[in-house]
Amino acid sequence: MVSPAACTSALWFAWLAGWILAARSTATTVVRQPLADRLTHSVLMWGGAALLFFVPSRRSGILEHSILPARPWLAWIGVVLVVVGLGFSVWARVHLGRLWSGAVTLKTDHTLIRTGPYRWTRHPIYTGLLLALLGTTLVRGTLGALAGFLLLVLGVLLKIRQEEVLLMEHFGDEYRIYRRDVPKVIPRLRNHFSAD
Repeated sequence: MVSPAACTSALWFAWLAGWILAARSTATTVVRQPLADRLTHSVLMWGGAALLFFVPSRRSGILEHSILPARPWLAWIGVVLVVVGLGFSVWARVHLGRLWSGAVTLKTDHTLIRTGPYRWTRHPIYTGLLLALLGTTLVRGTLGALAGFLLLVLGVLLKIRQEEVLLMEHFGDEYRIYRRDVPKVIPRLRNHFSAD
């Protein structure tokens, strides 16, 4: 039988492979954030990823201390969160199309997308990734995984803030209205279901 940890690893590898392939078909970048800004969120995110995904299971001391009860169903709930989160991020990435970038940038003919998952949250890729990272933390269930998750959340929130500054400068009032109408990361689902 496949373990939750093996399932989670396979899901992340498949997602990463697809993400790398999709990155080849993006529009030309016309504005890119300064390197110093990129480093501030990248250091947090790489450090968090190292703790969440790469801390070895032995000889890690306190980082491998279990923080959750050893319940198989809890780990499988984590796998479900990974599936839903990665799926949501892929939907958002496909919907964004050629405007996507791994860095904080503006692309040629950049437009403000407000449809698909972007009508539920302004940053649905991050919404999906954070959900998948939470699921991974449940699967791992260690202090190191929790520390990694928290660093990743801080890095993502910092990157979102940097993106919002750039989008506000570029789109002005159009983005202000979007910010007023659509939450940053956590969707208000009842508003969307009641309106449909």
